[in-house]
Amino acid sequence: MGSSLSCCGSEKVDDGLTSGIGGPGGNACSWRIFTYKELYAATNGFSEDNKLGEGGFGSVYWGKTSDGLQIAVKKLKAMNSKAEMEFAVEVEVLGRVRHKNLLGLRGYCVGTDQRLIVYDYMPNLSLLSHLHGQFASDVQLDWKRRMKIAIGSGEGLLYLHHEVTPHIIHRDIKASNVLLDSDFEPLVADFGFAKLIPEGVSHMTTRVKGTLGYLAPEYAMWGKVSESCDVYSFGILLLELVTGRKPIEKLPGGVKRTITEWAEPLIVKGRFRDLADPKLRGNLDEAQLRTAINVAAMCVQSEPEKRPDMREVVGLLKGQDPRGPKGKGVQMRMESVKYGEDLMAMDQTSDDDNDNDNDNDDGKDEISGDESNGYGVFGAMEVQRIQDPYQRFGNNRRFVAPKRV
Repeated sequence: MGSSLSCCGSEKVDDGLTSGIGGPGGNACSWRIFTYKELYAATNGFSEDNKLGEGGFGSVYWGKTSDGLQIAVKKLKAMNSKAEMEFAVEVEVLGRVRHKNLLGLRGYCVGTDQRLIVYDYMPNLSLLSHLHGQFASDVQLDWKRRMKIAIGSGEGLLYLHHEVTPHIIHRDIKASNVLLDSDFEPLVADFGFAKLIPEGVSHMTTRVKGTLGYLAPEYAMWGKVSESCDVYSFGILLLELVTGRKPIEKLPGGVKRTITEWAEPLIVKGRFRDLADPKLRGNLDEAQLRTAINVAAMCVQSEPEKRPDMREVVGLLKGQDPRGPKGKGVQMRMESVKYGEDLMAMDQTSDDDNDNDNDNDDGKDEISGDESNGYGVFGAMEVQRIQDPYQRFGNNRRFVAPKRV
């Protein structure tokens, strides 16, 4: 995959706008090249006081340009081939897309030893910060806002999967990658792991990248990536949004449990209100709650062919799909795939490697563990790829066979 990147270095670059592919409503994607000097000044010298988050790839800073625009600047830490690839992928993907629920590209800077990406600043930071982070105790996410976030982020994914050409698979849908503007409108962000899918291709085999707790089984086990992998991740995100629980939680004694393991028995028994986030104090639409849980259950089915696509997901959440549950007593059963002990034990950041992200290579997979603060930026974990894609679950220790309840 190529990407047209111009080096700005310390030279002054004209503030020209580059038009990208138009999105809904005909909006063109426009961005420009920043100088390092501009971004250094905007972030007060990349001050610690301006830092929004930090992780394995680098840091994200708040800044304000000379014309008063508030921006978020992602500054990459290491300039190995892997970081270069992720930088190029993100700039290329962001330059292609334009949708109200996707965080667009404001600009970038390429210097001799610097790579920076510039976005619009989101004053309400991420969904992660409101569910589990610094804003969790404020309980700003009432039921109406949660449904707005669910539908909006779903529409962003729908656009990537079905409306932009070539289709795009995000590969890292999670709470920290759903940013919130001043009106709590969601914007799906962070396209460093994204894959562009050629027309007529249903799936690809690639190195595993993503975040523990959100990974679809066929992707984590065999590296088979398709739009359905994003659907699975969205189902986990939807459960997280409705229940207020983390995708993986630590229990007394150090035992770890996934959100699907916790939710399964409650869904089977139809105890939907017991699934709702206690912070809501019962202030919710029970029909919408039932629909959201049922949609999540469909999305996280272990077999990808049984999952809905994002058109169906958004239609169900909006109550527009005549086949959908619409909160009328449909009781879904959930098939949960339990992570093996070796994956569940991964909660520390590994050292960087220099592997290229070539499809079907023999490099290491990159799976993230616990997330950081702010924008939720974090480093990658490394585990060896499973070699046998033909035995559906076999004796693989990374996952336990689906449990039917």
